Amino acid sequence: MARAAATVSASAPVCLVYGDDDYAVKQRARQLYQQWSAEIGGMDHEIIDAQVANGGEALKSIGRLREALQTLPFFGGGKVVWLQNCNFLGMDRTSQSQAVTETVGELAQEIKDFDWRNVRLLISAGDLDKRRTFYKTIEKIGAVESFAAWSLGDKDWAGEAEMAARKELRARKKEISEEALSELVQAVGPHRQQLASELEKLSLYVGDRPNIEAADVKAIVSHNKLARAFAVAEALGDRDLPRVLRTLDEELWDMKFDKDKSEIGLLYGIISKVRAMVLMKEVIREGWLKAERDYFRFKSQLENLPTAKLPTDKKFNPRALHPFVAHKAMLQCGNYTSDELIRAMGLLLDCNQRLVSRSLDEALVLQQTLVEIVRGNADRLPAGRRA
Repeated sequence: MARAAATVSASAPVCLVYGDDDYAVKQRARQLYQQWSAEIGGMDHEIIDAQVANGGEALKSIGRLREALQTLPFFGGGKVVWLQNCNFLGMDRTSQSQAVTETVGELAQEIKDFDWRNVRLLISAGDLDKRRTFYKTIEKIGAVESFAAWSLGDKDWAGEAEMAARKELRARKKEISEEALSELVQAVGPHRQQLASELEKLSLYVGDRPNIEAADVKAIVSHNKLARAFAVAEALGDRDLPRVLRTLDEELWDMKFDKDKSEIGLLYGIISKVRAMVLMKEVIREGWLKAERDYFRFKSQLENLPTAKLPTDKKFNPRALHPFVAHKAMLQCGNYTSDELIRAMGLLLDCNQRLVSRSLDEALVLQQTLVEIVRGNADRLPAGRRA
């Protein structure tokens, strides 16, 4: 999850931007450098590359930083110095070497005593040891912004990705439908840089059209490896038989080249999807949760489910689901009746037993099971789906 720890004020002479979200750190640092350069004026701004391979290179970078800070602007006005991609403030061997540690400590004192009139210092870094005097000095006299990468373990990543996507598209004077936004976030996953790339592609694809729809996302957005792994289960949730068969073929083909993938692993992913739809169907039926397309309103409802009435086993507890997974299942559970979902769990159990206990063609067993689940009662499907 990307989060700014502090907001840089116009009067802050020093700013440290760091975190393991490399893309967000670079974007924010570049934005701040351009902002400061315009505010302070002058033409002598400097960018110092601080990505080093050893302690000797780290000491040279610090030496160039000291020289840049002490050199007055030749053309008058102010000066902004950017120590870029700094990688010797963490806990690796180079950062922990005695020479680097001592020199960084001396630099902290120099920064503390420096006369910052018409001079500003920007530092962008990845890993950081916040116990160091250097970090505490910057935090005291300037500002610090941290950006942590999104991850599947973070329950807020999908919401933050949606907010970031809407903000970027509105800056491009575009709007995106709820369905298209959900499709986009699901395709990209917790990857900020890929999200930015796909948003640019989408904007170019729709041209002058102000609205982006789900069809646009499906036509142009690339699915990353993580999203492809769930493609079969998502197609099953959408009750789209042609897509189920296509994505199943793609996944089975990938298994030939990836030893970490198996038919059983694919089956368990499908079982998790159907179980999530069953749970969402039940909490809606009980009236504990209303079908809600907006992710944040849904997440709030999910967090307020009556704990006392829910199972203690996490496998059957809807609150134990990741909010994004639960939200997607809630949107899809209306494609099936409760009886069809219960029947689907039985079919998947039978499929599991056939895969592990008999010498059958795994691909054919999976295909037959998925077709039977999606078809269900063929009479209730639209004509196109029946075909």
